Amino acid sequence: MEESRLCQWTVIRSVLAILQWWGFNVTVIIMNKWIFQKMDFKFPLTVSCIHFICSAIGAYTVIKVLKLKPLIVVDPEDRWRRIFPMSFVFCINIVLGNVSLRYIPVSFMQTIKSFTPATTVILQWLVWSKHFDLRIWASLIPIVGGILLTSITELSFNTFGFCAALFGCLATSTKTILAESLLHGYKFDSINTVYYMAPFATMILALPALLLEGSGVVAWLQTDPPLLSSFFIIFGSGVLAFCLNFSIFYVIHSTTAVTFNVAGNLKVAVAVTCSWLIFRNPISMMNAVGCAITLVGCTFYGYVRHMLSQQTPGTPRTPRTPRKSMEFVPLVNEKLEDKV
Repeated sequence: MEESRLCQWTVIRSVLAILQWWGFNVTVIIMNKWIFQKMDFKFPLTVSCIHFICSAIGAYTVIKVLKLKPLIVVDPEDRWRRIFPMSFVFCINIVLGNVSLRYIPVSFMQTIKSFTPATTVILQWLVWSKHFDLRIWASLIPIVGGILLTSITELSFNTFGFCAALFGCLATSTKTILAESLLHGYKFDSINTVYYMAPFATMILALPALLLEGSGVVAWLQTDPPLLSSFFIIFGSGVLAFCLNFSIFYVIHSTTAVTFNVAGNLKVAVAVTCSWLIFRNPISMMNAVGCAITLVGCTFYGYVRHMLSQQTPGTPRTPRTPRKSMEFVPLVNEKLEDKV
């Protein structure tokens, strides 16, 4: 009886963790798109900088004030030698995501971001000369095919937005790979990651945002928008962006790796549906099919990756896989790229 109650509570906790993760993620994406499209605040560097500031304050509050998470102590030298390069790529990743949101619909942007597993594997193969099981390469076929079909049939296609989203995938993959090499020895969770990276990212982005968008922000303020509600939405999106990081930490500790992967792909479908209901961007039938193929491919990739990670060192190789091309499993943090 006690075991049954414990099992039920575990299931309920997992469902609640996934739902609150979906809620924060979709809300942040929709709010950012609303800021760029409905409020006509077309300054992605400034929005990103505000998000970093809110996230830095939030992480400090959680760790230092509320003490909800223990601080992972990092040597001052390592902060500049290891964390600063990560923060630079992290900053590029977030900025490119916001830039893409300015120019293309949420549905298209989210579909392109699903290309991240493919860019991670390809970068590791090209730059680091790593080889992967043939099943990993096979799982990338529907992802690449779905992205191509979605891009060809996208009715609101914008070249600049598409390139920003695609390079955002490359930045995410680079950050994931760098994390493996630069942060070895430190078991970072999402909150400590934000605690160390958000201040660096703010420092990196503040001057470019001021120089490139400062005059535009001043001109926008002089158009007499409803300032109180506008500031509430912009800074509210920054607060929710930090809450998203906290929700990622919670969902990782409440679900299995397979559940996390499937929930992550379903989250994309939820974001696409919600964005269409709010912004009514046109979506063709073939575009929806391409998006579905991409999500199925991502789910299959996650399953293959999980199966390979569970394979013990003594497990015989499959006949399809030559010895020289084994046995690397891609890095497992692609879903944690997500946001400040």
